[in-house]
Amino acid sequence: MNWGVRLEKVPGPYAPQRCTSRTPGPLPRNRIGDLKVEPSGAKISLRLTFCCTDLFEIRGIVFRAVVVLKNCQRSHFSGVLVSFSMNIDEYAKYDALGLAELVSGRHVAPKELAETAARAIEAVNPAINAVVETYSDRIDSLDEKTLGDGPFRGVPFLMKDVFGHEAGRKIEFGSRLCKDMIVQTDTHYYRLLRASGVNILGRSAAPEYSMSGTTEGALYGNSSTPWKRGYSAGGSTGGGMAAVVAGIVPIAHGSDIAGSIRVPASFCGGVGLKPSRGRISFGPILDENGYGLAQNFVQTKTLRDCAAMLDCLAVPQPGDPFIIPKPAESYATLSRKNPPRLRIGWSTKALMNIETEKEVAQAVERTAKTLAQMGHQVSEDSPEFDPSVMRSMADVWFFGFDLRLEGYSKRNGRPIGPETLEPVVFMIYEHARQMKPVQFLNAMAALNTARRRLGHYFTKYDVWLSPTTAHVAEPWGKYNLGRTDVTMDTLSETIFQPVFQFTLPHNITGTPAISLPLAMHSSGLPIGVQLGTTPAAEHVILQLAAALEEAMPWKDRLPPLHVSSVRGR
Repeated sequence: MNWGVRLEKVPGPYAPQRCTSRTPGPLPRNRIGDLKVEPSGAKISLRLTFCCTDLFEIRGIVFRAVVVLKNCQRSHFSGVLVSFSMNIDEYAKYDALGLAELVSGRHVAPKELAETAARAIEAVNPAINAVVETYSDRIDSLDEKTLGDGPFRGVPFLMKDVFGHEAGRKIEFGSRLCKDMIVQTDTHYYRLLRASGVNILGRSAAPEYSMSGTTEGALYGNSSTPWKRGYSAGGSTGGGMAAVVAGIVPIAHGSDIAGSIRVPASFCGGVGLKPSRGRISFGPILDENGYGLAQNFVQTKTLRDCAAMLDCLAVPQPGDPFIIPKPAESYATLSRKNPPRLRIGWSTKALMNIETEKEVAQAVERTAKTLAQMGHQVSEDSPEFDPSVMRSMADVWFFGFDLRLEGYSKRNGRPIGPETLEPVVFMIYEHARQMKPVQFLNAMAALNTARRRLGHYFTKYDVWLSPTTAHVAEPWGKYNLGRTDVTMDTLSETIFQPVFQFTLPHNITGTPAISLPLAMHSSGLPIGVQLGTTPAAEHVILQLAAALEEAMPWKDRLPPLHVSSVRGR
């Protein structure tokens, strides 16, 4: 069969222009995508790489490819299917709103984005192990009419393997005890996500019951930061953040009960906002998760995606226990405005006896100087914090944990034991069985005392600037739940304090906090810097973060384990 290809630019914001026909040949330097030609009913498929070098200076242009068949017997074919696949490198350059703009401008279809995301997973997931499941009905057989009409329409998205899922999908909590368990009820979070327009096409990795600051586990293995194979992606949303930074998807689900959005943002080099307590609904199954300590949101790589998605998700739902104040203007609008002159306190002082690594401390100090140059009032000052509160936090987390696991055991028909739980989690389960109500009540009282003391800091300052984590990502094995040398007496200082000492205070106070990748370590790993503010004031740190995004940009940094660096795509 003889054949050729004619490329025609899809009508859009630029005038239609016809490109000259060309046949397969050496790949020119400017490549945008692949043309897959599949004769219907045939067992063969031809794959042609095509380009048009004089027109590809404009990013985002999509060409209509028309296959011209010559000297072939038409009876051999009942039709010819031509599909355009966006180039992975080009796809990974966009943030979520950027991809949504391509969809709304008809430069690319949601199904094409889903197929490109699937190719990205195939290309880089073996190196970072961020994605544990994909949904073929949202990729190969996506019905675009099912997508919401929000600002993120068609954008590929990953759901974390924890609270937030949709009915009929798996939710395993990273645990062998819950393997293949099916969600029974849609969450409000899921419905709000769908309304935003994202295409939820898979599930990202999380440690067992999200109980660790690293995403390592017996069920699916370990997730790696895209900056260094074998180093932690953080936790518990390590899979989602690694996927975003590696270019698999531009946005993913995250949840945070002690720093589980912000720690992965620090270790992987992304943007991670923990919203205020009560900002995003946990209904209808829960009133609050973790007695108000946990929040659902997303992981992103740009501030504008973060702000726009907050507008989509910060919608009170029927029966929510309380509704917190919200600005009159949208977060997306406010994030584009310069912040007022703010009182900013900064500190790198250890809060839980974990000294801040030198280069991390220097990054925070440089950020403080940059903010002072912007005109803000900046002072070095650390809040008051009792390290023993970490143990109280653990008692709050663990009270009733045994009942939860026993419910899963009954539901799934699996026994609770070393074969279904990792060593640290099994130890916590046994501890929870022995807990008394007085331990829980004393722990809640201790958290209240800590909350009041931390709250006093925000009577002096509008913003608290600190490291996100005291150190950059470390090799696998230090904080995972498979360790056998951890006891209940050493659990906090061994597993929790080293990664959560700067993030946990914001879960206790219910204040919003965001991690930004404002520096790089000499080891080649990213450094996260954290901004926190008063309750219900997300717009303040979004404005400040947007100013830092411009002053200390990170958008051009690409990790070694990025889809654009993987050969043989």
